[in-house]
Amino acid sequence: MSRATEFVFRRRGGRGWHWTDLFTWFWLVAGFVLMFGPAIWLVNSSFKTPAALAEFPPTILPYVTAEVTVEGYDKPLQLFEVTLEDGSVRVFAEVRRVGTVAQMVDPANPAEIIRVNIKDRTPVRTVSFATENYVQPFLAFDMFRYLSNSVFVTVMATIITLITNSMAAFALSKYNFRGRATVMVLIVATLMIPLSVILVPLYSVIAGMGLFNSLWGVILPTVATPTGVFMLRQYMLTIPDELIDAARMDKASEWQIYWRIILPLTAPALAVLAIFSVVWRWNDFLWPLIVLSRRELYTLQVALNTYAGETNVQWHFLLAMTVITMIPVVLVFVFLQRFITTGIAGAGLK
Repeated sequence: MSRATEFVFRRRGGRGWHWTDLFTWFWLVAGFVLMFGPAIWLVNSSFKTPAALAEFPPTILPYVTAEVTVEGYDKPLQLFEVTLEDGSVRVFAEVRRVGTVAQMVDPANPAEIIRVNIKDRTPVRTVSFATENYVQPFLAFDMFRYLSNSVFVTVMATIITLITNSMAAFALSKYNFRGRATVMVLIVATLMIPLSVILVPLYSVIAGMGLFNSLWGVILPTVATPTGVFMLRQYMLTIPDELIDAARMDKASEWQIYWRIILPLTAPALAVLAIFSVVWRWNDFLWPLIVLSRRELYTLQVALNTYAGETNVQWHFLLAMTVITMIPVVLVFVFLQRFITTGIAGAGLK
């Protein structure tokens, strides 16, 4: 820990500060805020109540206004610090607000109504985390089912994507056949075709195969990705052909060459493609929205759309479930990042 601290606070100017030290610190802090600021803001806002989310100017921490039960009133009243005309500050409970004037009472003596200008009051607030934003969606909206649907779609689509794309990349990198370059160009050219252009024919194919309102209808059309084929092919081109020739001399089948030689050596590229695939499938919204009309088959991203009504958006639930959707992607990236670095260090061939 001491070595890490020494490295972080090391300065070019020795004991003093050099201008490059100040620029470096400014650059690092600014980069940290730009990269992690929105995520921190999202997490903190997911613990706010609807009233706290509507406040302006917004706050970073989730504050709530303190309340007190006053005799003669059915509901708890919010507490405010009020600056009186003599300069003293007292705590009153707000009964109602009419325009710029708030009618307030002393909790100890609720018989007398005091009229206060809203400019002269400050809410008594404390930090409070609204954990019910995370609990209620799972209890009232069956979020566990939507979560399991998203996990199934993501896992199966990623596995099939890795298998199909690696097979195609193996054929395009290690087999010489007429039209190989043309096939590769056509595959890469599909990157220029957006999904919105092929939605209608793709929907017709899925409906004709009887996969409408099926999770497999969400999975299968997205497993063959030109990005994955191109990336894996470029990586497989670095594997010496002599290694494959030696395996064939040892009477290894083409399947054994692919499974026991190519896939282990392509582990770093497969890990990168797995990260991309998880992010793509987990965050996919448009295609599942088109294929799935039965509520029990919704993925998590489509289910989040139910919190946005025509006249009302339940932002507190929407933000909380957005945080939930971020967690699996972050965990997968952190987990596979270790395999990427170790795979690059251990799978390279000279």
